Amino acid sequence: MKNLPLDSQIFIKNRQRFIAAMQPDSIAIINSNDELPTNGDALHKFQQNADLYWLTGIEQEDTMVILCPDNPDPKFREVLVLVRPNELKEKWDGHRLRKDEAFAVSGISTVVWLDSLDAMLQPWIHDVTNIYLNTNENNRKSSLVPVRDYRYAEEMRSRYPLHNYLRAAVIFKQLRAAKTPEEVTVLQHAIDITEKTFRRLLQFIRPGVWEHEIHAEILHEFLRNRADGEAYGSIIASGDRARILHYIFNNQECKDGELILMDFGAAYGGYNADLTRTVPVNGKFTARQREVYDACLHLHNYAKTILRPGITIAKYHEMVGVEAGKQFVKIGLLKEEDIKNQDPEVPAYRKYLYHGISHHLGVGVHDLGPSFHQPIPENSVMTIEPGIYIEEEKMGIRIENNIWLTAGGNVDLMRNIPITADEIESLMKK
Repeated sequence: MKNLPLDSQIFIKNRQRFIAAMQPDSIAIINSNDELPTNGDALHKFQQNADLYWLTGIEQEDTMVILCPDNPDPKFREVLVLVRPNELKEKWDGHRLRKDEAFAVSGISTVVWLDSLDAMLQPWIHDVTNIYLNTNENNRKSSLVPVRDYRYAEEMRSRYPLHNYLRAAVIFKQLRAAKTPEEVTVLQHAIDITEKTFRRLLQFIRPGVWEHEIHAEILHEFLRNRADGEAYGSIIASGDRARILHYIFNNQECKDGELILMDFGAAYGGYNADLTRTVPVNGKFTARQREVYDACLHLHNYAKTILRPGITIAKYHEMVGVEAGKQFVKIGLLKEEDIKNQDPEVPAYRKYLYHGISHHLGVGVHDLGPSFHQPIPENSVMTIEPGIYIEEEKMGIRIENNIWLTAGGNVDLMRNIPITADEIESLMKK
């Protein structure tokens, strides 16, 4: 990673929280992700399992963390498992962590090599009743690839069939949603890099610039500020392409009179920012563009007033939808009869706003959290990102900030990033 070293207390506290949620007489075993091939002998860039990173801060492949709080030997209650450094592999792929380096990152003092684990693990397993294993429990996941988590679960069940197996994902969904102050500090750093980048873009965008050139400016500013890279594939969508939610091509010219929707965020220290702004290519909103933009900003600010710990995402989306209907009538997209006669299962506003308003944010861009019908935990960090997409006018607008939901009220982590039409026009004019 390019970031400066993080405070290991982030990961120490995360492990303490996880252990406190475990049942007595249990062991938890969390694996790293696979290294995945592209073609020939090439590999995709390695992406660490977010749960393992959240517990350890370790980004290296072939890593495991084992938590066994009732182990009679205290030094084996937290164990980090690493691949043994190999001189030949290091000549090809670079340095691998030594035990002291891994301790500095994770705060775990007991580090064992992967090739010596089996003999040590068996007695630990025999001393417990419950085994927590991890899987990627995401309602949107449809991949059937048998990744390491699932292969390891099958292996453990075949070796230890009479133990009681528990889902680590249930704990992660609750704990990863509620951020510690230390985690928010790292998130804020990713957001600050993203702010610098947006301010740079406001000086760069003009008629005739190409989407890929804007993308290049984003990457430049990210890397010069020690970001790990993009939190996700940046969306640089001018004109009618802004209505495509996951537009990825970024290869068209930005023309005079168009709006350009930019959805991007820096990754720093394993945590992710997620910003969306929509600006006029020529630096000046038309009257109609400003009318729609202000309606979207109204929805953004309204959502911020009702998104609180304890509300469910389902109820929150319902309330924002009602307000969206009112705004769409106000700007001429809907009529009062459309609202009165709408199908409750498919509200009229959905024609112009066809995605969710918020998601959890952290070590995952769409971070873990409880289901839509469960209360949002205190200290969650969430996006607020309403949009208005008008096919007839070839216009798409979305406005997104990242919000920390504390007991004392919302903290807008992007409060310093220009958001009003006047602020944007003023900075682009300069």
